Amino acid sequence: MDEQDLLYKKKEIEKAKTTLAESKGEEKALLKQLKEKWGCDDLPKAKKKIEKYRGEIIELKEQIETDTKELEETYFKEEE
Repeated sequence: MDEQDLLYKKKEIEKAKTTLAESKGEEKALLKQLKEKWGCDDLPKAKKKIEKYRGEIIELKEQIETDTKELEETYFKEEE
C-alpha cells in the first residue's frame, strides 16, 4: 500500500465516521419523538402499543358493523 492508498482509506474512514454520527443523531431524535408522541422508550414497547391499538380498532370496527346492521334491520327493513 502506498501513501495514496492510505490517504484514500483515511478519507473513507472519516466519511464512515461522519455517516455513523449522523445516523446516531437521527436515531436519538426519532426515539425522542417516539417518547414525546407515544410515551414509548423503545421500539419493542412501541410495537406492543401498535398491536394493542390494532386489536382495539378491529373490535371497534366489528361493533360498528354490528350496530349498523341492527339499525338497518330496525329502521330500514323493507316492508313486505
